[in-house]
Amino acid sequence: MKYFNKSALILVGHGSTQNPDSSAPTLALAQSLRERGLFNEVATCFWKEEPSFREALRTVDSEEVYVVPNFISEGYFTQKIIPREMELQGPVSQMNGRSIHYCEPTGNHPRMTELLIREARSIAPHVPPSETSLLIVGHGTGLNENSAQAAKRQVERIAELGEYAEVLAAFMEEPPLIAEWDAYTSQPNVVVVPFFISDGLHSFQDIPVLLGIRAEIGAAASQSDVFLNNPHALRGRQLFYGNAIGTDPGFADIVLDQVHAAADRT
Repeated sequence: MKYFNKSALILVGHGSTQNPDSSAPTLALAQSLRERGLFNEVATCFWKEEPSFREALRTVDSEEVYVVPNFISEGYFTQKIIPREMELQGPVSQMNGRSIHYCEPTGNHPRMTELLIREARSIAPHVPPSETSLLIVGHGTGLNENSAQAAKRQVERIAELGEYAEVLAAFMEEPPLIAEWDAYTSQPNVVVVPFFISDGLHSFQDIPVLLGIRAEIGAAASQSDVFLNNPHALRGRQLFYGNAIGTDPGFADIVLDQVHAAADRT
């Protein structure tokens, strides 16, 4: 393992003013990497929380900095907002005698497929995959057009393995809609894994209502245990609902891989 003991790592997250769990995975990831002692400094910044993207580089002192977006896909935030707010000029930016390396987002890593399958297996361990529909849920339309494509790519990769009877993408805001999950799945068991970074507003408040698990938006994940009650008997099926993929502890190694890849490019 290469050490970056003279470098700083900045993890960039979205955050939220509405849900206290949105920033939790990024903060936990930073603490995990801090404890490994590989970097001189490990910091975080957020779009909707403090410290902001614009403040991020002022929170570290190292002359070499690696910036890793903790986002599921490339798109509006990783290609436009983060570079603009942090004044990045490309893969490597020179600022006031410092080198700023802009890394690939965590969600681009090849191990995403492995983590999605692991989450699916963990929430329905005794259910035969051959009798199961696996749904990978993304946001869909919006400012980040690549959000849907990222979920569709994962569906293709998992389907190629031939483990599940069917593997489908579903979205909050574009067809096929997650709210209509029973209309396009054919198996008695349905496993739903949110392709999101955090158990935040979408994965633990919006999507459960769309699935029919809850009648109305409830408390944040950290304030509720209703989602521990798998399976849910809904619409004549057994439905299993999982955690957002970004909460997997394997994300620490993914961040390190993205940093190494950026270092190898220079």
